[in-house]
Amino acid sequence: MTGYFIQGFIYLVAAVIFVPLAKRLGLGSVLGYLIAGVIIGPLTGIVGQETITIQHFAEFGVVMMLFLVGLELEPKNLWQMRNKLIGLGGMQVVLTTLAVAAIAYFIFSLQAQTALAIGLLFSLSSTAIVLQTFSEKGLTKTIGGQNAFSVLLMQDIAVIPMLAFIPLLALPELVQASQSLQQAAEHHEEISLVAHLPGWAYALTILASITGVCVGGYYLSRPLFHYVAKSGLREIFVATALLLVVGIAALMSLVGLSPALGTFLAGVVLANSEFRHELESNIEPFKGLLLGLFFITVGAGIDFGLLFNNIFTIVAITLTLMLLKMAILAGLAKTFKIQKSDTWLVALSLAQAGEFGFVLLSFSIQNHVLPADIASTLQLVVALSMFLTPSLFIFYDKVILPRYQQSNQSEDFDDIDTSGCVVIAGAGRFGQIVNRLMISNDITTVVMDYEVAQVENIRKINVKSYFGDATRPDLLHTAGLETARLFVIAIDRKEEAVELTKYVKHTYPHVKILVRAFDKGHSYELSQAGADIIVPEVFYSAVEMGAQALREMGHHPFDVEQKRNAYIHIDEHASRHLYENWLKRSEGEQYGNDFIQLFIEFEENIIKAMKHDRMENHDVTERGWTPPPKDYQDELDKQ
Repeated sequence: MTGYFIQGFIYLVAAVIFVPLAKRLGLGSVLGYLIAGVIIGPLTGIVGQETITIQHFAEFGVVMMLFLVGLELEPKNLWQMRNKLIGLGGMQVVLTTLAVAAIAYFIFSLQAQTALAIGLLFSLSSTAIVLQTFSEKGLTKTIGGQNAFSVLLMQDIAVIPMLAFIPLLALPELVQASQSLQQAAEHHEEISLVAHLPGWAYALTILASITGVCVGGYYLSRPLFHYVAKSGLREIFVATALLLVVGIAALMSLVGLSPALGTFLAGVVLANSEFRHELESNIEPFKGLLLGLFFITVGAGIDFGLLFNNIFTIVAITLTLMLLKMAILAGLAKTFKIQKSDTWLVALSLAQAGEFGFVLLSFSIQNHVLPADIASTLQLVVALSMFLTPSLFIFYDKVILPRYQQSNQSEDFDDIDTSGCVVIAGAGRFGQIVNRLMISNDITTVVMDYEVAQVENIRKINVKSYFGDATRPDLLHTAGLETARLFVIAIDRKEEAVELTKYVKHTYPHVKILVRAFDKGHSYELSQAGADIIVPEVFYSAVEMGAQALREMGHHPFDVEQKRNAYIHIDEHASRHLYENWLKRSEGEQYGNDFIQLFIEFEENIIKAMKHDRMENHDVTERGWTPPPKDYQDELDKQ
């Protein structure tokens, strides 16, 4: 027991020291774990051969990760991905397998069966590293990230037929240690439910297992979680979540399927469950720790003696493998019309071999497809490629992405062939809502955005928009700003919004400018620049949420409406005073003590207004709305 405590302490100390350090240096947590493993393993020798045993345990982090991925993916979304899964992912597995096998057969003169097995194990990428890094860098929702996920999912599915196919590749000369073989077979029989079954029974067992996971997950999990939730014991709910994942993983192993695939399937089934978020929050800490432990064991398992004795060969094989996979992935990405930086993201993120490579290596040795010496070298190639992957993400962040962002700036903008009453700069969340309100009321708009992907996204829902930089005077002229009545600025770049306001107010003084402000300081700068109406980005949504909170706390709706209006009125009054005070001060000294004193007075006025008796001096505006005058529509039509 003492030994386990010491080992656990060593792994945790290594993680606590090196992972935050790697994050601070911008290297990502995965590289931090790998470095921690190298430090406590090959470099200092603090940990030894037990890392292999721990790695088998830590692989369960991958299983948990696939379960969480499944929870995020509803069945209808999975169906929508079928073309990318089968096309992009399937083609990647097939082409990489054939290319690697051809190199192994013709250049390294390996036997055909061995070459094919190497091709299969190198065709897989690291789901653990890639999804963890996507999550940390916010790349999961990008086009490149979604396509890379499709490839990874297809690879995880492909592991099943690979495990069935590899035993057929056994080399006769390696089938000689009959006694050890017999022991291995007996061992396998002990943990398998399908070892002696005929083919048709094996197929039925697998079908029944998958059906059981889907049906049981859908119909039985809800009553189970309801029953457990009624106990009010959080630790039992955590235990139930682990029971679900561990049970499914065990079932899949017993019938010879991938535990990761089984838990992924269960996650998809539970994606619509009301307990989904509770499951995520309970499983997430275990997944993170086990994945971290897995990466540490990969680093600690690197055989530096073998590596240094064959340094040029191993590095050459690793780099060749990664370049080959990058070339294949880039070609497929182009074929599937994945463009620009997303092509690079797919190619760079999936260039490594993966954790399932370790599984297939071990399986290939057991089934006499790979000699042990070749397997040792290949194991180093897999580990080294995983070790190099974080550097590829850094290359993507520092070199590839800035280049395409600059390219976007210099790219030819769309020809704007229409004009509208309202010109909207920025097609993000804010600009889209404004535009939707306009066009749904038959008001013609011209929407332009700086980001190509954003323009393409809203074009997919049949909303007309243009790729263009709204800060360029020639594009504003082409958009017909001189004949427009309103100019809405909803771009994300604060400084450019101020400069754009100045330019439009000076060049087109008759055009009313509505602009979104990120904070008070930005609001003052926009006022100074000449904006006619400034809408704080989060102010009204926050006030509305506060009003709703008061209603939930039992306040009468009329009382809430009065307090809500009072708050807005006092804020507008205070904002004018604060702005006047801000204007009097020199740059860099706008926020002195008297400015803070105005804020304190504002707070006091708010409290005073909230104590005001709602029946005293209330006016008609506190109803929240007033009916329009009789001739309202006629007047509007004349405009």
